[in-house]
Amino acid sequence: MNESMGVGRAVVLPVGGEFHLKLGKDRIYYAGMPSEEVYSLVQRKSMGYQGYAWNLYYHKRQRDITIDGVRLHVESVTSEDIAIRPE
Repeated sequence: MNESMGVGRAVVLPVGGEFHLKLGKDRIYYAGMPSEEVYSLVQRKSMGYQGYAWNLYYHKRQRDITIDGVRLHVESVTSEDIAIRPE
């Protein structure tokens, strides 16, 4: 699933789902929950044919995060999917 920025509307990403933060910004992927209290997002930068990515880990209770300067609110998170809303 490939989603793009829609300010104010929630986006639900299944594990492996992709979200483009906005033009000129990175893409993120939901990587699931490595434990019951932690969820993971992958941040990916790319230019042409080159790119790199890394995992970001957050406590399940952390609902407001910033990735590549874009503020996101996590509405819900399970081991199956995550609902995020750009602010």
